[in-house]
Amino acid sequence: MSVLVLTACAQDAEPNPTPTPTRTADGVVPTPAQSRRSSWAADSFSRGSVSYLAVGSTLDHREALREPLIDRVFFAGEASATENAGTVTGAIASGNRAALDLHEVADSADRIAVIGAGAAGAEAARILSLRGYDVVVIEARDRVGGRIESITTDDWPFPIELGAWRQAPGADAELLANLADMDVEVLSLGDTSVYRSPAGESETDDIGPAAVDTALEWAASQASDLPLDEALDESGARGSAEAAESGEVAGAELLVQHLAALATVYGADSSELSGWFTTNVVEPPTVVTGGFSALLDDSLEGVETFLSTTVLGIAYSDDGVSLRLGTGESLAVQRAIVTVPLGVLKDSGIEFDPLLPFSHRTAIDALGMGTIDTVWLRFDEPFWSTDAVVWNLVGTDDDVTLWYNLEPLTGEPILVGLVGGEAALRTEELGDQDFIDSLLLTLVPFAS
Repeated sequence: MSVLVLTACAQDAEPNPTPTPTRTADGVVPTPAQSRRSSWAADSFSRGSVSYLAVGSTLDHREALREPLIDRVFFAGEASATENAGTVTGAIASGNRAALDLHEVADSADRIAVIGAGAAGAEAARILSLRGYDVVVIEARDRVGGRIESITTDDWPFPIELGAWRQAPGADAELLANLADMDVEVLSLGDTSVYRSPAGESETDDIGPAAVDTALEWAASQASDLPLDEALDESGARGSAEAAESGEVAGAELLVQHLAALATVYGADSSELSGWFTTNVVEPPTVVTGGFSALLDDSLEGVETFLSTTVLGIAYSDDGVSLRLGTGESLAVQRAIVTVPLGVLKDSGIEFDPLLPFSHRTAIDALGMGTIDTVWLRFDEPFWSTDAVVWNLVGTDDDVTLWYNLEPLTGEPILVGLVGGEAALRTEELGDQDFIDSLLLTLVPFAS
């Protein structure tokens, strides 16, 4: 008591700010019954999740990446797509394109190697097999799918997806129709969203999207490409957002969360995204919950496929292509289609002999490879009362701030968190228990 009195009488002393209460999840958010997470940046067979146009890169770099090497080595994958790049739809289209380009110059007796059994590789193998070629698929993983990873176990009521699982109803309409024909279930998340902080709530965010729209419009009129982050400052868009509010949530916090949501689309932060080529689209997607990898299994049915087999080197000449395998063996083919992720090419995961042309190396260096990670949590029962499907956490330093609540759509108490960019890299450094502990704190504002 005497300490309090003395403090109050010290009129010249600086006032002490009221400390922010320490958040705790104890007794508020229960430990999940099951959890699964991805770590795509740490995955040596992907080294990231998705390509994006970094500052200074253009669609010309994507086009350069897909140019064949003396009609012997062809390239496919979402990084080489000029439409729907960074998506499964773009990857499939690239595999189709590479297969048809190869078909134009190949002999019917040629043996073709497809390197990678992801969406692009499976589609390329399917097209070439239909045209009668002798096709062999070589996959470094012990499964097909690449960055599509479906997990089916008795612990979960339906297959969960640790990789690409969000699809745009418009751009991915054909893909969604194909999944429906295969009886693969998908869910439309709708547009019910909520923005919560430890101190307040808002049902909408018109501030963050408007600020990014203003910044991108300003950036488009500049003489040179600038990062989105700089465009927000130079255009005045960030200042306008900081002066606004929605409900009980400050505009600055909503802008930060909108940029975090963009990072779960591109895998990169606003400091890395191009002000010229970034699209300001963060909308509730359609998600695959029926086992996405069935699409790849269907495309590869009847195709000779070798799993757990890495390709370390590709030598090519007018006479054909020789693949140096991680098993110590080599494989000779007439032509090959390379569909490995951009991250593998960036880290020189495959040695080319002769060296890749300068145009290819320039493209690989210029394009960005981002990281998007997914975490699934299953609870014994909901600890939340909101029926909102999309949850946004604002006003904290947490890394995982975007959540999908699947309970209103499936009846199952399942939450799916998305994180991208530098935040994703930070979470990958956490052990499983530390990561779960951090997530429970993140979810406290949504507890009923």
